[in-house]
Amino acid sequence: MTTWVDNPEGGRARGPDAVARAWAEVLVRPVRFFRTGIAPGDQAPGLVFGVCVAVAFVGGRFLLDPATIPSAFGGPAISSIVSLLFVAVFIAPASLHLTAALQTVLLILFVRDRAGISETVQVIAYASAPCALAGAPIPSLRAACALYGTGLLVVGIREVHETKTWRAVAATAVPATLVFGYGFRGFDAIATLLTRWYIV
Repeated sequence: MTTWVDNPEGGRARGPDAVARAWAEVLVRPVRFFRTGIAPGDQAPGLVFGVCVAVAFVGGRFLLDPATIPSAFGGPAISSIVSLLFVAVFIAPASLHLTAALQTVLLILFVRDRAGISETVQVIAYASAPCALAGAPIPSLRAACALYGTGLLVVGIREVHETKTWRAVAATAVPATLVFGYGFRGFDAIATLLTRWYIV
């Protein structure tokens, strides 16, 4: 963790400005970003980015839909702070690395010549970029963020692991389902939209 303040050769810059630039770049120019912005063995910036997205998602939910704040830690303010710390320190890093482990196993099945696990961690983290906005209780926005994130994951895996699109789609189907469908509540949002359209 002490190496996070360094700027290793070929790696991404550190700091809040770098996180903001990475967020904008991956949303606007994903192909270019994944081709040039992922460095072997430099997963610390990606991990920080993924944690920031997760905290923004949960913080957005708490702010815009206070009913989602857990009540296990006392009042809403304390519960929000404790919950966000828990997400930042435990849930987000653990989920990211577990998903990367699963993604690596699936890549073994679909891609013969692959990049390393570090690159996979970074791809998953940066692919989550749209979901920083998914905390708002707007089903259409949340669904769009989940679908966009899924697309970014496919593009990232394809570019970083230098494989075909169909292989990337096959390899990312399960991780995308877990991360964007369940983790960022994409399925709930889509189900809500379908219910509304059906009723209308």
